[in-house]
Amino acid sequence: MPIKLTLPVLLPAVMATSSREKVGKNLYAWLGAIFWGASLLPIFTLPAKAVETEILGVVKSEENTQHWQTITTRLQASRINYCVIDLASVRSVTDLSDRPVVFLPNIETISPAQAIALESWMSKGGRIITSGAIGNRSQPGVRQLMRSLLGGYWGFGFKAPSKLQPLKTNSQQWVKNSLGGTAWGGTVIPTSVTSQTAAVWQMSNAPSAVVTTERTTLLGWNWGTNAATTAEFDTAWLKAALSRHVKLVATNNTAKPKNCNGTVASNTNRISVKPKTPEITPLRTIQPEITRQTVTLPTNQLPRVAKPPIAISPNSRVETGFITPAADEPLDRLAPRGLIAPNAKTPITGLEAIALRQELDNLIGRFESAQLAASSRNHRPTESTQIASSDITTIPQSATQALDKAREIAKTLPQLVSTRNYTKARSEWLKASQLLWDNYPTSRPTSQPEIRAMWLDRGTIVRAGSEQGLAKIFDKLAASGINTVFLETVNAGYPIYPSKVAPQANPLVKGWDPLESGVKLAHERGIELHAWVWAFAVGNQRHNTLVNLPTNYPGPVIAAHPDWASYDNRGNLFPLGQNKPFLDPANPEARQYLLALCDEIAQRYKIDGLQLDYIRYPFQDPAADRTYGYGRASRQQFKQLTGVDPTKISPRDRLLWQKWTNFRTAQIDSFVAQVAQKLRKTRPNVIMSVAVFPLSEHDRLNKLQQHWEVWAQRGDVDLIIPMTYALDTYRFQRLAQPWISSINLGSALIVPGIRLFNLTSPVTVDQIQLARDLPISGYALFAVENLNSDLQNIFQRTQGKVNEPIPYRQPFGAAAARFTSLQQQWDYLLANNQLVLVKSGQSTFNAKAKVLETALAELAANPTSGRLSTAKTALAAFELQFIDGMRFYRLENPYQFKVWLNRIDTIERLLVYGDRMVIKKHR
Repeated sequence: MPIKLTLPVLLPAVMATSSREKVGKNLYAWLGAIFWGASLLPIFTLPAKAVETEILGVVKSEENTQHWQTITTRLQASRINYCVIDLASVRSVTDLSDRPVVFLPNIETISPAQAIALESWMSKGGRIITSGAIGNRSQPGVRQLMRSLLGGYWGFGFKAPSKLQPLKTNSQQWVKNSLGGTAWGGTVIPTSVTSQTAAVWQMSNAPSAVVTTERTTLLGWNWGTNAATTAEFDTAWLKAALSRHVKLVATNNTAKPKNCNGTVASNTNRISVKPKTPEITPLRTIQPEITRQTVTLPTNQLPRVAKPPIAISPNSRVETGFITPAADEPLDRLAPRGLIAPNAKTPITGLEAIALRQELDNLIGRFESAQLAASSRNHRPTESTQIASSDITTIPQSATQALDKAREIAKTLPQLVSTRNYTKARSEWLKASQLLWDNYPTSRPTSQPEIRAMWLDRGTIVRAGSEQGLAKIFDKLAASGINTVFLETVNAGYPIYPSKVAPQANPLVKGWDPLESGVKLAHERGIELHAWVWAFAVGNQRHNTLVNLPTNYPGPVIAAHPDWASYDNRGNLFPLGQNKPFLDPANPEARQYLLALCDEIAQRYKIDGLQLDYIRYPFQDPAADRTYGYGRASRQQFKQLTGVDPTKISPRDRLLWQKWTNFRTAQIDSFVAQVAQKLRKTRPNVIMSVAVFPLSEHDRLNKLQQHWEVWAQRGDVDLIIPMTYALDTYRFQRLAQPWISSINLGSALIVPGIRLFNLTSPVTVDQIQLARDLPISGYALFAVENLNSDLQNIFQRTQGKVNEPIPYRQPFGAAAARFTSLQQQWDYLLANNQLVLVKSGQSTFNAKAKVLETALAELAANPTSGRLSTAKTALAAFELQFIDGMRFYRLENPYQFKVWLNRIDTIERLLVYGDRMVIKKHR
């Protein structure tokens, strides 16, 4: 696909990584400068003196790995001493080494923590050279930060190689005429008043090819790739760019460069950055399948079950099926409100002001997007495109007035904050938000072909009491347009059906089979039913109280098989502050039991999908000496591998601790693979999904051992459902955006979760609208228990009684229908004179749209590899034309333009998913 022209989005996503990551004063000053027009911080200088060892740190990432050999060859040909920085290990400023210059060749994905590390490193005097579309696939806040730091960004690529013309000026003495040549690159767009163009492409409008600031140099091609340019061209430009900051000393060193985290020679001319103990690279040598031998451990070393019951804090929030400690548990299933309380009287900081303004602008964008979807639905023009006004659905007057008022308030917010009228600023923001929420189009259809899933919780099933009672629930869901139900099938170790595998069925549903009834009722109403299964969590103190059992009862599975249990580092079966015991994922008998249970469900019932929940270890915090996973089998196997009992090591033993973390992660990874393989053999059409935590990859591996990126890349799972539960849309977007933008999830579809508990109907509608505006295929609601009549009525009017393809079941049909929906919106705006296409490209735009429409329709009707290839080619061609043809519209309506780009991106993702699920599966 061509590189997309993304639009800047101010901030707060940069701040979403972790509360422990402190952003330097430089970042806050930059953010304040954008919002209030303040001057930027002064630029630090770095003495351009010779250094005795490596002067350049070259960043290696997953994205440039395929070209790393060529990059290395050209670096060594340049005779520049350099070392290598592994981007995956960069989490703070101290991970960037103390070399004076860092080179980022062709790295499009940068995490918030890495961007902040670069910002801090540059504030200490560090210099940066980049090539290619640096950071363009990062989340919006990161892109904006990188563009500010670097003074420019890659705008778009060219269709063919072009000649480059150096521009030597008084301020660019380093530029030599000999640097001219030919390369296949793209336009570099300056973003700062201090940005200068050092070279241009020889085209009619002379777009920038190289852009510099005092601290940065941006090269507008992919350095180190044979497809882009020659080795001589690359090395000449790198040496020239490097000469701006340090004195070059030629060397004859052709030895393999070391990692920058190795031993560093002392040199006072370098920037002052304190070296850090290198991060241990995760070991991938530990295999999930281990040749097991009996290892006898002294009985006094085995963890023991804590005898007293776990006390539940009075501040805990009791929920259906689980208790979430309010303060002690960082993995709270309901994220706190992301923005400041509107009625607070405390001062509004510059960062908070930016967040408030940005969220109000985004809400205005979502509101307009929803209105457009409602007004344009089923709208197609006549051949002459002349449409009578009576055929056009207009936006209600009240909605127009609400929109005008919200825009007016958005303009006045900066003045209210600058005059310290904080109370009014908050009240006006809340007023604007409420006006838009109250006028959302909730009486007309606004949906698109999408996954509309809902978890049907055990408590609701129990209260239904019979198939007749359950039928009423499915009637409500069908009327609400829900097309996928995750029915809680195994909860706290109890199956909700009469099982021949499990030791005991749930005693709360005696006399009937809710799973059998659920499958029947769902299929009668055109709904897909997926069995929702708790995996390694096999007990629940809350459930114990419901069935009159002791609080510390471990559940029927561990009660029957005590050797299958896992423990924390204090010997507790119930981890401190948590209320669920877990099986030991390394125990072969426990794994076989869970596999048999999943197989029983898939074989006995005509389920459409299987969802794994609690597919992880309990929450841990190694820094607080709270760790988990010390089951008998795990200890024996790990000791066999390493010679060390894991109970004898601590996080301070970094190498061994990393091996212990990798060992546990491998147990979860291999189990997911086993379930997937078994399902694919017995029920190949069953969709496999996982409910997962939306934490950073680093935090999940260390605190949960849940590495769902690996499951997606291997093709084990079809749907990934991050539990992005939040009380407001701002926080919901911050939780969901990193995973929605990820390029490391293979063909799996992302379906963010929205929790209805304590969520008002307008905010629920707003979060769903955000999901529709992002490049994803749907949403999942938790849970039926919280589906009130008001929300049900809204769903009936906006998405009910619609027979559309479900993306995970009919990806090509959904892609075709989604493109038709886009065309309806463009046709509607054209008919209302609200869309201006570039005149010179309007006929081409229409022609390419027609080609794509035909290709998608033919692919949906008869999927073949050839038709898929044709559709992908047509999509790529149309997207380029779309970006060019809409360049006037995007200036006036940046949010809607981005929404359309996202929906085109979703079509692409559906084609990738369909390639695996439809084309390759049936070869």
